[in-house]
Amino acid sequence: MGAKQSNEIKIVCQNKKARFEYELGDRYEAGLVLMGTEVKSLRDGKANLVDAYAKLDNGEAYLVGAHISPYVNTAFGNHDPQRRRKLLLNRKEISKLIGKVKEKGQSLIPLKLYFKNGLAKAELALAKGKKIYDKRQSMKEADSKRELSRSLKELRR
Repeated sequence: MGAKQSNEIKIVCQNKKARFEYELGDRYEAGLVLMGTEVKSLRDGKANLVDAYAKLDNGEAYLVGAHISPYVNTAFGNHDPQRRRKLLLNRKEISKLIGKVKEKGQSLIPLKLYFKNGLAKAELALAKGKKIYDKRQSMKEADSKRELSRSLKELRR
């Protein structure tokens, strides 16, 4: 009767810098409104989220600054790689986000683009920018974890 629904997730790209640059808060899953050539480029893994962010305008959410490379195997009708793409969120989520983004220092950052059950999705997080000393602290913590794992590895030998 109905097709089996599996939660098969294929990650296209991640914004690894976001975890270093921002303190991440609540996370949201949003659908993406894409053109056909954008979907094909995403399936090939040709996307970048380095300077991307989400913007809320007139009760709608948009992904700005995400780069999806033009699809190579098309003769005409390719997309603009830097265009604004609409994000699909519930009304309640959008109104909640509008209230939180208006708070001082809050912004909406995409963490990853992926396909879930064949549909393009974006994981968004409410984020607050870190100060330089916070970044240094997180680098120190990462270094200490790395040193600890190295020493444990040497002890096991």
